[in-house]
This record gives sequence, structure tokens and C-alpha cells, in this order.
Amino acid sequence: MTELLSMAERAAKNPIKVLITGESGVGKDLVARYIHNHSPRKAAPFIAVNCAGLTETLLESELFGHVKGSFTGAFRDKRGKIQLAHRGTLFLDEVGEMSLRMQALLLRFLENGEIQAVGSDQPQTQVDVRVVAATNRNLSELVTAGQFREDLYYRLCVIDLQVPPLRERPEDIQALMRHFLARTGRELAFTDAATRAFLGYRWPGNVRELLNVIEQLVCLSATGVVDVGDLPATMRRTQALIAPRGDRRRQVADDLYDSLVKQGASFWDHIYPLFLARDITRHDLRELVRRGLRESRGRYKSVLGLFGMSSDDYRRFMNFLAAHDCSVAVREFRGAAAVPPPPGEIPSFYAVSAVSMEEAGAVAH
Repeated sequence: MTELLSMAERAAKNPIKVLITGESGVGKDLVARYIHNHSPRKAAPFIAVNCAGLTETLLESELFGHVKGSFTGAFRDKRGKIQLAHRGTLFLDEVGEMSLRMQALLLRFLENGEIQAVGSDQPQTQVDVRVVAATNRNLSELVTAGQFREDLYYRLCVIDLQVPPLRERPEDIQALMRHFLARTGRELAFTDAATRAFLGYRWPGNVRELLNVIEQLVCLSATGVVDVGDLPATMRRTQALIAPRGDRRRQVADDLYDSLVKQGASFWDHIYPLFLARDITRHDLRELVRRGLRESRGRYKSVLGLFGMSSDDYRRFMNFLAAHDCSVAVREFRGAAAVPPPPGEIPSFYAVSAVSMEEAGAVAH
């Protein structure tokens, strides 16, 4: 973080464009404000626009403004955020969610600094704005998939500042805890076990989640002393997930499965971070998948519901398993046990399985 802020200060001195990347909740907007406050434009406005929170039509009006009568509900002229940020900084949050049409309009502005209000027939207006963008998406992958313009990507990514997730900087956790507590004005004491739980948790929601936990404890703690039992259920479950008992390989898979199916844990919020942090192994993950397939009789799509995922996560889940060599074949979980074939018949292991083409392709790796 020290290196990140040092680079941000150097970038702030020049009006070049900056792209801030990182997971949701790491504080990309704070880094953008830090750049503005250390730039020669700090006396001018800092205008933020959430590109994911508006439809394409509303986003165009929000950025470029509109004239009265240009569309239903346009009862008066309105200046856009770009004009409001004149001589200051325009922060485009979640820029990866823009439609291709809006990307083209933004690119044109970045190339010549000119804007035209929606529905206006007046000459274009020249605006002096420093653009800082942020996203939690991988824009280079979106470019490859044809979902983000390559020319816009290189316009925005003159300097790329990557904000690390909280799990990669655990030394910041206690400092942030003290900072958030100071803002509430209430004193809380944490037991050693509670402190270890804070330091050992993977924080999938990053700094935003840490702030939420502190605010919850401030409101609900009756004694002012916080123990493990006072922590949110997700933190307590994660602590239990990696507690080795007996035969670790078998036991860990059982504990992971019970946490997902019986305790309401989520695969992406709890299992996925543990795997990336190497708290669980590939073998543990394969055993967990085997448990799910045994319960669902070999249907990967049914495993999604067991593991706290939506049906939209199917491809992501299958690609994740394939990429880490954790896929499990489904044949053994479908139908009855194999019976030796009569003489002259094709052995059962050559028979066509009932696996759908989509599932077969995903597990073939």
C-alpha cells in the first residue's frame, strides 16, 4: 500500500489518465480521491459517476447533459458531470460495465475533449477534465471477448494502479480496525481469539466488509469485550472450515461440505478464498466436489444449489475446476453400479454417458 500511494502521488502531478483496478471493496474510490487531492486540480471539483448504476440512456445524459425536451422527463436543460468537473477530476467508477455504444462516446471525448448534450444542435463544447477510471473487472479479458473496446482500454490505462485485496495485506487489518473504531467513538476490547479470527479471515468483501463487521460489533456488543462468539457467523464458519481433526484429507472435505450444505456458507465467499490462500488443497476440493456429485447423482448444475451458488455461476464454476485440475468425472455417480456385459456386447465403459455436451466439455480437462 505504501508503494501504491507513492505511485499515486507521482501520477497525481501530471494530468495523465489513471486506471485503478482491484476487487470490490478494496477502496478504489479512495485512491481516486487521493490522486485528486494531491494534484494541481485539488481546488476544482471531484465528480464521481457510477457507470454500473445507470442505464445506457441515463448514463449518456448523466455524463454529457441534455437539453429540455430531448426525451421523456427532460423538463429542463441539465449540465452533465463532465461539464461539472471542468478543470477538475472526473472519476468513472465501474467503467467496465459500460455498453459498447457508451464506450464509443467516451472515447470520442477522451480524444478531443469535446462534448455535446443529448438532443442539442449547438456546437460542441470544449472541456478540460482529468479522467480517473476504476473497475473490478479484468478489462484485458473483456477486450479479448469483444466486450470492451481495445482503443478505449489503452486510452484509460496510461497508468494502472492495482489495489491489493485485504487478504494480501493482513498487517493493515488491525490498523483499519483502530481507525474505524475511532470514527465510531466507542471503545471495544478484542480477546486474543477474536483478534486471531480477524487476522485469519480471508475478507472476501475486503475493507468494506471489515468496516461492516466493526459497525455491527459496535452496535451489538453489550459488554465492550468482543470474543469469537460475538463475531458474524461467516467469520466463525471460516474458522471452523480449516480446523484439522482426525484424517485431515477426509475430515476437511466433510467439514467443508457440512458448512456449505448445513450452515449456509457460500462456495465463492468461503471455499474459494481458502483454496486461493492454500489453506485447503486440490485433493480437499476434489473430495468436496465428489460429495456434491454423490448427493446430486452426478449433476453439476444441482451442485451449484448445494454449494450456495446461483445457476448463472455454472460456467465460472466449471472453468474454475478445470483450470485447477479439480474436475471430477460424473459417471460413477449416475445410475447403478456397472454390470459385466454379456459376451459379444460392448463393455459399459465404452457406452455413451448421459452427461450433457456442456458438462462433458467442461470436465474433459
